[in-house]
Amino acid sequence: MRSMTITAIEAINGRRTIRQFTARVPSRDEVETILTAAVLAPNHRLTQPWRFFVLGAEARYAYGMALGNRKAKKIEDVAAAERMRRTVAEEHAALPMMIAVGMTEDANLEIREEDYAATMMAVQNLSLAAVSLGLGTHIKTGAIMQDPAARAATGVPEGERIVVVLNVGEPATVPPAKERKSAASLTTWMP
Repeated sequence: MRSMTITAIEAINGRRTIRQFTARVPSRDEVETILTAAVLAPNHRLTQPWRFFVLGAEARYAYGMALGNRKAKKIEDVAAAERMRRTVAEEHAALPMMIAVGMTEDANLEIREEDYAATMMAVQNLSLAAVSLGLGTHIKTGAIMQDPAARAATGVPEGERIVVVLNVGEPATVPPAKERKSAASLTTWMP
């Protein structure tokens, strides 16, 4: 495991969406370190709603096939649609690592909303811990999270939902920071 000494502010400032990774697969120690950081996220009522599913090559391929099938539905040409399915599946299988982050779904809507917020804080902790280890992440969301084939590929059981899927690995390239609005422009100080 590569040890880096950086501050929390440096990790926040250094976090980027990484789209290209080296072939190096994060070690089990690195994965356990970032998951340990994730579970330290604040969560109201200490529900600890998050669940983590580390996807091996077969699961990554199956998840990629689920996503590829969704993309292929928009393509009329049968051969092109099949190429899309295979390409997306193979791209996902080739990723160094993927982690599906799920959460338990409480019947109480208020608790479910709190749990969703807590799970997203866990994702942020995980992403920042990854930066501190010299790794990067790409946080993926969207309609695929509700797809039964994606659920099957990730192993997320009934009664839980997929919140995000993270691509994780050593960045091959790190993009520059995108322009953001200043905190001052988004802040109202109330008397």
